[in-house]
Amino acid sequence: MTRKYAYFPGCSLEKMARSYHESALAAARALDVELEELEDWNCCGATTYFNIDELLADTLCARNLAMAERLQADVVAPCSGCFKNMYSARKHLVRDRDLAEHVNEALAEDGLSFSGTSQVRHLLDVIVNDVGLEEIKKRVKKPLTGLKVATYYGCQIMRPRKDHEDVESPRFFEDLMSAIGAEPVDYLLKLRCCSAALLITNREAALSMVRNVLDSAVQSGASLIVTACPLCQVNLECYQTQVNSDFGTNFKMPVMYFTQLVGLALGVPRGKLGIGSELVNVAPVLAGAGEGGR
Repeated sequence: MTRKYAYFPGCSLEKMARSYHESALAAARALDVELEELEDWNCCGATTYFNIDELLADTLCARNLAMAERLQADVVAPCSGCFKNMYSARKHLVRDRDLAEHVNEALAEDGLSFSGTSQVRHLLDVIVNDVGLEEIKKRVKKPLTGLKVATYYGCQIMRPRKDHEDVESPRFFEDLMSAIGAEPVDYLLKLRCCSAALLITNREAALSMVRNVLDSAVQSGASLIVTACPLCQVNLECYQTQVNSDFGTNFKMPVMYFTQLVGLALGVPRGKLGIGSELVNVAPVLAGAGEGGR
């Protein structure tokens, strides 16, 4: 059975996280998940905009949600920041009908209207809970045997608190990695912030945060970090050289997207998963990961 969703790639996946976009679509296809990209989608407002003009930020999110409602589909976002912003905006608008009415006055100029019928989902949630771990296990062709992974949730994917989730000690990411044959390790900082945009305003503090997450993963015995957020991936991978220079460390930790590992296990060719564009070479790590590394 094919499951269909309104796909919101977000700004990051257009450029710096292109490999996430490619692997998300490829892994979804392999799992009979149809991601129909929203036509003429706009930025979710990013994290900072909600602190500058909350009304306009809510309106930006509402526009994307209104387009998903036209498709009669839930919105799926691979970016944790986009997911948090649109989830929170939808919740805010559903609760405050006066605000929703005000926002709809603006959306009417674009021939759109928000009603709240479309839910906001993270792609990781869709794969784990809609496709299901048992179904994924059945479809694995090249299990990632022997690959020790540090599942990095980051801070935003758990921010929208839901009644059915353990926000303090989640395990669904680890369960997914186990389903594709990898070995998730336990480490303390899996929910800790990667420093996000703090690198712009307080570089020293931000690099210290990156170092702490990397060190926690290394100490746990992980061979690589796997994430579901483009900003987390960039911070943890791109700044390793600077962290090594500033703190005298020697990190060479690959940081991959969960969709890349899922795709590998499902037998999707590396070229369709954006693998090979990493700053930290992941080939040696994958080479020892059962069939999935070949």
